[in-house]
Amino acid sequence: MKPGTLPRVAVVGASSLIGEALLERIREQKFGVAELHLLDDARDLGRPLPEEEGGAKIGDVSGFDFGRIDLAFFCARAAVSERYAEAVAAHAWVIDGSSAFRGRADVPLIVADVNGASVAGGPGQGLIALPSSASAALATVLAPLHAAAGLARVDVATYQAVSGSGRAAMEALAAETVDLLGGRTTKKRRFGKQIAFNVIPQVDAIEADGMSMEERRLLTETRRVLGLPHLALNATAVRVPVFFGHSFAVHASFNDELEAAAAGKILQRSNGCELIEAGSVQQFPTPATEALAPDRVYIGRLRTDQTRDRSLNFWVVADNVRKCAAYNAFSVAQILVNRSQ
Repeated sequence: MKPGTLPRVAVVGASSLIGEALLERIREQKFGVAELHLLDDARDLGRPLPEEEGGAKIGDVSGFDFGRIDLAFFCARAAVSERYAEAVAAHAWVIDGSSAFRGRADVPLIVADVNGASVAGGPGQGLIALPSSASAALATVLAPLHAAAGLARVDVATYQAVSGSGRAAMEALAAETVDLLGGRTTKKRRFGKQIAFNVIPQVDAIEADGMSMEERRLLTETRRVLGLPHLALNATAVRVPVFFGHSFAVHASFNDELEAAAAGKILQRSNGCELIEAGSVQQFPTPATEALAPDRVYIGRLRTDQTRDRSLNFWVVADNVRKCAAYNAFSVAQILVNRSQ
């Protein structure tokens, strides 16, 4: 990409939940592009885009010439990224939202509100991975608190929306809910157990040591984004019957004293955060309210832990598809393009 020119952009996985949210963000922010190519894997072709996309057609990624673009967003399945992303990154920026490259030490793992400066290297190409939505939200809140008092330990329980597993999972929740409200039993189990009117203490597969893959992602990805490779972080990930918006009950201990009032002021002025105070009209954030305004990670119920020294408890809510995935990808792209001008 030449300085002073607009990027030629491809969105792979354009009809996915994250792809659609990304396209919405590009349109809302009037992100200038010289070309915009919408692509999908062959098995996902045929799903119509929202009406506001003007009926744009989605092409098959397998037949696309990526030599025509400067920037590629990968919003599809990990298998699609594994097949194409590295080759594209040889000559263009690639921002990958899948799990394909998150564990590779040679690939930057970026949350724009936390460590976005680490991708600010001027004109160039390369591969950038984005963490899972839960890790992105958690790191966004923990980063400013760590800068103020030094994190010593984090215990977190996540309550994750079904959209974290994609469109089919949302459809499964809707179908189960309709069946059960109609007095019918449902045989299909997208999550192994009934998700409607239920909570499931498992997100992704359980590994040999008893941790789920999502719990391990929270540990390893949050450590990497914060630059704290030895942070003690204990997570339990739970799937809940909510369409959009991950929630977190966080218990954080610090090396230095940090009063709740001071922590609230820090969070209120931090990138990507908004504190909902107890005396406000909202009182605390929830997935069905504040998370629908997806530009922020929302924090509430901030209070001192009465059982541990130098510790705080708080509640976090964020739109997992838009704020934590699509908008993070868009923000990283803005950093890249701005630094190339």
